[in-house]
Amino acid sequence: MKAFSFITPAVAEYVANHTTPPDDVLKELVEETVAATDKRAVMQISPEQGTFLTMLTRISGAMNAVEVGTFTGYSSICIARGLPEGGRLTCFDVSEEWTAIARRYWEKAGVADRVELRLGNAVDGLAEFPIRPEIDLAFIDADKPGYPAYYEAIMTRLKRGGIVLADNTLRHGSVADYTDGEAAVMRDFNTHVLNDPRVTSTILPVADGLTLAIRN
Repeated sequence: MKAFSFITPAVAEYVANHTTPPDDVLKELVEETVAATDKRAVMQISPEQGTFLTMLTRISGAMNAVEVGTFTGYSSICIARGLPEGGRLTCFDVSEEWTAIARRYWEKAGVADRVELRLGNAVDGLAEFPIRPEIDLAFIDADKPGYPAYYEAIMTRLKRGGIVLADNTLRHGSVADYTDGEAAVMRDFNTHVLNDPRVTSTILPVADGLTLAIRN
């Protein structure tokens, strides 16, 4: 299990051991992702984040969800499993290769009927959505410089009480100390969310940091 610099390995292991674990489908997906993508497998969310996504989606009663950055499908399965009957998840990604794995595992997980994949730039894809509040929940986990544009494209379509989540917003804890590189990108994004009067937000110190913002 990957530990992050702001959480000791012992605490990270304790958290993982006291979170409802992934089922066999998700475990198999993790194994295939490691085999297929090698070091890029770190792009996959942690099991405890996956459990949290399912819980939050279910608690919020979200019907219309969006994901920016699908990779091999772990997070999309977790979100889709939290949707009620009739719920829909629209996924945006640029990789046909990686999302081909996701498609197979949506079938294995029994959620393929509620997931739609759109290949291409997410900002362009979201621009095809009507400019009205219709998104209940959104998860951003793609290229970090693109976060502000993804966030704004979602916010113009997010319902009141809707939720936006953004992954990797603590960058292994580096956002607190460094002002250059990807840490600077995340610092700017975190400040943008904090200063956005449309939302109430916090950063959860889970895995690599998960920003949670709710539309006022």
